[in-house]
Amino acid sequence: MVWLVFVLLFVFLYLGFPIAFSLGISSSIILYYFTTIPLTAIPQKIFTNLDSFPLMAVPFFLLASNIFAAGGVSQRLIRLANAWFGHLDGGLAIAGIAACALFAAVSGSSPATVAAIGSIMIPAMIKHGYDRNFAVGSQATAGSLGIMIPPSIPLILYGFVTEESVGKLFIAGILPGLLLAFNLAAVSYVVARIRRFPKLPPASWGERFRATAEALPSLTLPAIIIGGIYGGVFTPTEAAGVAVVVGILVGMFVHRELKPRDFVDIFIRTGRQMAMLMFIITMAQLFAFLLTVDQLPKKISQAVLAGNLEAWQVLLIINIILLIAGDFLDPAPIILVMAPIFHEVATAVGIDPIHLGIVITMNMEAGMITPPVGLNLYVASGITKMPLYDVMKAAAPWILVVVFTLLIVTYVPQISLFLPNLLYR
Repeated sequence: MVWLVFVLLFVFLYLGFPIAFSLGISSSIILYYFTTIPLTAIPQKIFTNLDSFPLMAVPFFLLASNIFAAGGVSQRLIRLANAWFGHLDGGLAIAGIAACALFAAVSGSSPATVAAIGSIMIPAMIKHGYDRNFAVGSQATAGSLGIMIPPSIPLILYGFVTEESVGKLFIAGILPGLLLAFNLAAVSYVVARIRRFPKLPPASWGERFRATAEALPSLTLPAIIIGGIYGGVFTPTEAAGVAVVVGILVGMFVHRELKPRDFVDIFIRTGRQMAMLMFIITMAQLFAFLLTVDQLPKKISQAVLAGNLEAWQVLLIINIILLIAGDFLDPAPIILVMAPIFHEVATAVGIDPIHLGIVITMNMEAGMITPPVGLNLYVASGITKMPLYDVMKAAAPWILVVVFTLLIVTYVPQISLFLPNLLYR
């Protein structure tokens, strides 16, 4: 039964069906023809999947992301990054990477990060004499930080399907996200120095302090979220609601760029994003339910134990599967379908489930810039008007940086677990 549902899934994907329809139709066919489960279980399962308190964090963080994007946050973060890093070799690229890391801490979305930062930084880099492919590749890749540095929607989804602590996952994602940002910045510095890209004149200390003061209200959100969750003030779901309130206050009364008329567009955009994501979530959960009925996670974990595979070998297999899957699927269905399987297998061989969540999410970062489905590639193509094939070529060398960082994070679990172990004793 299991092999048939995967065959049907890939047939529907090949025919051009949207991923949610492919998951739902293939699952429904198997349930109807190959099980005794009544079809009335489908709407019941859909309702049960959506009736989740942790899952409520997703629409609120999406709304907060759109509010911050409309409230002038990206421009201030870019000015801050340029003021501190613009004078270095590859300074504009490094500033763009730093701005992406900062915006990731208020957005939780990779495509939103590319759109908000890349739409400003890529033209600026080209204008100042940077190679176009270098500019596009570096910023499209840096945008992937949006799904690692908290708040992260993929980490929320992983916590939802595996019942792991979203708070621990958020904190565990900080150091791996910063490590990837550092590696991207280091490569940018070396390449720019070799190719002699132009540098900006150093900003004065007054300019740096003014840029920092302007960006400081925007930087309160990650401090509030992490501090509030760790301090026990609110749950991650409640933190998402707080993020919306903070975004409104900062945008309307501090930056004064968010107007009441802007909320119509914000709510429409958030509603569209949420409808698409929730449809994928429900259909992916139905697909995962079918796999659970067939006891696939248990069968795989038993096979792994019978084969005497060690933890490093299991992690290597997981990485290979996820890197391939990321070429063809979005992060949400991959996490919702595969995370429960990998979670049981990893637990069986002693891999920490929090570390596993970070490894899976970093694989999703690589998937955001790998063709043919990498969302960041499409966003970068849209904002630069470059042909998609050219954007793919521009991003290709940067995939190596992400994979290199992935291997470090995979086999040095302390990078993921140091902060959770320190804060959750």
